[in-house]
Amino acid sequence: MKRPRILLADDHALILEGIRRVLAQHFQIVGTVEDGRTLVEAALRLKPDLIVSDITMPHLSGIDAAIQIKASLPGIKLLFVSAHSNSAYVTAAFEAGGTGYVLKSAVLEDLLDAAQRVLKGRIYVSSGLSTELLGRFQHPAAATSRLSKRECEALRLIATGRLPRKLLEP
Repeated sequence: MKRPRILLADDHALILEGIRRVLAQHFQIVGTVEDGRTLVEAALRLKPDLIVSDITMPHLSGIDAAIQIKASLPGIKLLFVSAHSNSAYVTAAFEAGGTGYVLKSAVLEDLLDAAQRVLKGRIYVSSGLSTELLGRFQHPAAATSRLSKRECEALRLIATGRLPRKLLEP
């Protein structure tokens, strides 16, 4: 039986290795990268079944990388692993096309189950996050249709650490 192919992305080598160890027994790890630009290049070249990515990475955030990847590979599955528990990050990750979100503090407990569920087309939100968030994304297409294009862009900017100009004005 063919094992699903996974590409991993995180800018911290120790965390990347930990994620690899959790998943390597069950999946084929096709590559590891440490920044968002390299993630896009590797994803387009390797065409994995699943990408497990951090959000905050150099050169290009995991959110922005996901948007670029989904534009070229719309069927690819995305699972985010992040230290950010703020709902704005979770929402931005799902708006970018992700269907899973695991807190780094829960990687050992949640990651394997999350990867399996996301690969089966199901949604996963780490147990350390609000269950209200999971309910909002049971039907991802419906969730995105509730936000305007401008609202999605503002959310993406907030998730990547940049505030929209309008929020900065008095």
